[in-house]
Amino acid sequence: MKHQGGFISGAVIGNIVLGIVCLVFGSIMIWALVNYNDQKNNVDGKIQNAVELAKSQQKDADQKIFDEKEKNPFKNFVGPNDLGRVTFDYPKTWSLYIASDGVSGANYEAYFHPEKVPSTTGQNKFALRLTILNQSYEQVLQQYKGLVTSGQLQSQAVTTNGFTGTRFDGKFTQDVEGSAVIFKIRDKSLVLKSDSTAFKPDFDSVVVKSLKFDQ
Repeated sequence: MKHQGGFISGAVIGNIVLGIVCLVFGSIMIWALVNYNDQKNNVDGKIQNAVELAKSQQKDADQKIFDEKEKNPFKNFVGPNDLGRVTFDYPKTWSLYIASDGVSGANYEAYFHPEKVPSTTGQNKFALRLTILNQSYEQVLQQYKGLVTSGQLQSQAVTTNGFTGTRFDGKFTQDVEGSAVIFKIRDKSLVLKSDSTAFKPDFDSVVVKSLKFDQ
């Protein structure tokens, strides 16, 4: 009987050990499976995010290409003959509003902006402002001298299609950072100004590049 009792005790211990091993092994398997699923979900999530990012970037790139194509062919602006017949190209997606026709000694004022020109009476920014001022070239340049001295504006000579003037780039006011070119036109001054650096490519490569007028 003692021999038989010892045999039973060994079997029970073996079963217990086997059970513990199976429990540990099963736990490890469950942990590995859960960890695998987490990693798989993370990888799937990263792949999905990468796909969505790529789609978004491609959409933005396609939109930029479309926007650039929509600008062509350009429109052509032609100013009054008695004010030097200023001409230049501008994107066909821009609208034009002439606020003052320059008659009776008034300044000539025209505004350009994509789609719709906002109100000219507030603090709105414009893709392009065209002004023919009843002031001498020297008088107009003097108005920017303080901003150049303070470092807010950078000044340099500019030549386009044989016409020489002055260009300013930088902050014209606290809220307006852009570019302007100024030319002498007869006894007046021609000012082309963009209120935002966002329009600088069109301002430089389309408007200023194509600018002509009668001196």
